[in-house]
Amino acid sequence: MGDSSGSRPSAFQLLFDARLNRAGAFTSEEREAFGLEGLLPDAVETHHLQLQRARAQFDAQPTDLGRYQFMSALHDRQERLFFALIRSDFQRFMPIVYTPTVGEACQRFGHIMRRPKGMYISVRHRGRIARVLRNWPVRDIRFIVVTDGERILGLGDLGVCGMPIPIGKLALYTACAGVPPEAALPVVLDMGTNNESFLEDPLYPGLRQPRIAASEAVSFVDEFVDAVQEVFPSCCIQFEDFTNRHAIPMLARYRNRVCMFNDDIQGTAAVGVAGLFGACRIARSSMREQRLLFLGAGNAAVGIADLFVRHLESIGVPQRDALARCHFMNSRGLVHAGMGGLPDYLHRYAHPIAVPVPPSVQGNEHSPVTRLLDAVEIIRPTALIGVSAMPNTFDEAVIRSMARIHSRPIIFPLSNPTSKSECTAEEAIRFSDGRAVVATGSPFPPMHFQGKLFVPGQGNNVYIYPAIGMAVFATQARRVTDEMFLRAAESLAAQTTDQDLSVGLIFPPIASILDTSIRIAIDVASLVFDAGLARVDRPEDIEAFVRRQVYDPDF
Repeated sequence: MGDSSGSRPSAFQLLFDARLNRAGAFTSEEREAFGLEGLLPDAVETHHLQLQRARAQFDAQPTDLGRYQFMSALHDRQERLFFALIRSDFQRFMPIVYTPTVGEACQRFGHIMRRPKGMYISVRHRGRIARVLRNWPVRDIRFIVVTDGERILGLGDLGVCGMPIPIGKLALYTACAGVPPEAALPVVLDMGTNNESFLEDPLYPGLRQPRIAASEAVSFVDEFVDAVQEVFPSCCIQFEDFTNRHAIPMLARYRNRVCMFNDDIQGTAAVGVAGLFGACRIARSSMREQRLLFLGAGNAAVGIADLFVRHLESIGVPQRDALARCHFMNSRGLVHAGMGGLPDYLHRYAHPIAVPVPPSVQGNEHSPVTRLLDAVEIIRPTALIGVSAMPNTFDEAVIRSMARIHSRPIIFPLSNPTSKSECTAEEAIRFSDGRAVVATGSPFPPMHFQGKLFVPGQGNNVYIYPAIGMAVFATQARRVTDEMFLRAAESLAAQTTDQDLSVGLIFPPIASILDTSIRIAIDVASLVFDAGLARVDRPEDIEAFVRRQVYDPDF
C-alpha cells in the first residue's frame, strides 16, 4: 500500500486521505504494519458492514439537502465507500448526488460548503492559469468538467456556487461508468456573477463583481483551454452549464482543436435521440416519420435537433427534408422563415409556417404564433420536447391536443430540476389517457393508470456522458465527435428490452446503469479505434480492454 509517489503512507495519510482511507476495514496486519493500532476501534469490519452503517446514517438525515451533505462528507472522508454506496442502489442515491438535489445544493453552496473540492480559476489568475493548474496534486488528469456558473440547470447565474455541478458530474463518471476518480478534476471559472442576492450575501465565496464582458470571457476561456493542454495533455474537457451565447460558439471554436465536448448540447442530444429510438419502437413508427417541436431553442434543443438530423442523413434522408422536421418555440414564439433577430444556429431551422404572417411582424423579432397550443395545432408534431426550464407549460390542453393528433404522442419534458419540468410524468400520462410515450429530465415515480403500470423513463444525460468518458479514458481519444454521440445513442436504445417498453420505459432501468454504460463505452471505443482517433494501439479484444480499466470501489 502506498501513495501516488510510491512511498510508504503514514498512519495519518491512511486515515485522512479519502482515497486511502478504509477506516475499520483495515486488517489487523495492516494496523500493525502501518502504525494504526489504537487509532481505530478494535473490530475489523467488512465492506458490507460499512455500507450498512452508511445507509443508516444516510437515512437518518431529515432532508434531501442533509442527505447531499452527508454524501459530500463521505466523499471527503472515504472515497471508495462513497462510490460503493452509490452503486449499491443507483435509484436511491443518484437523485441526491446529482439532479434534482444538486440544484438546491448549488443555491445554498455558499452556506453549506465544507472542504474545498476541485479548482476555482478566477479572472484574477489571467496570464498565469497554467501555473495555477499545476497546484493540483495529480499530474495525469484525464477529465475536467468545467462551468462558469452562469446557467446552472434552470436556476440561472449562480457564479462559483455552480461547483456542485462539476463535482456531481464527475462522481457519476466513476459511479456509473468506472472512470477512475483520481483522473477527474472539477473546475469553476470565476468570472464574477450578476446574481445580486449572491453579491450581497457575506457568505458568497466567489468574486464580488459583475460578470466580465463577453469578449473578455472568450479570451479567458481560451487561456484556460490552452493551459489545460499544457498541464494535462491527455485531458478531455467537458463544458457544462454555459449560456447559449457562449456554449454553441465555444463548441465550434474548440471541437477541432482539442479533446472536448459540451454535455448540454451533445450529451442531451444523444439521450434525446436514444429516447426517440425507443419511442418509435413503442409507437411502431420510424425515425423518418417523426416531426419534432421543441419548447426552448437553446443548447439542448439545437443539440437534439442536430443529432436527429445527422441520424436521418445517415439513413438516406436529404438534409433539407431532415431539417424541415424540426421546429422551435423560443421566448418570442414559433421560429419561422423571415423572423429577425435569430442566432446563426437557428437560421437553418427557420421554416415557413402555415399561417399568414402579418406585415407588422415580417422581418422583425416577433412571431404570429406565440401560444404553444397553437404551435401544436399548426405543426402537428409527433414529438413535443421541453428544454425550456418553464414549468407547467405542457398543460392539459397541449397534451390533449397532442393525443388527439397522434395515437401515441411523444412527450419529453426534459428540463430539470423537477421544479422546472414542463409537466410531470403523471400529467403526461393522465391527460393523454395513457397513450403518451414519456421521458422526463428529472426522476418521477412509477404509477398506475386505468389498471396499467407506467414506468416513466428518465431522459438524463447520465446515460451518455459517463460512458463517453469511459471510452475516451480507455482509448485516450484525441477528439470527441458527433458520431461518437450518435453511436452512444444507438447503443443505449439497443439495450432497452421489450419488457422495458411494455411499461413505457424507453431507456434501460437506472438500476442497471453501470452495465449499460460499460456496454455503451465498448461500442463507442470501437468507433474511436475505427476512426483512427485513439492514442493507444487497438487491442484484439476491445470489450476486455475496456472492462479491465473500470474502477472497482470494493476493497
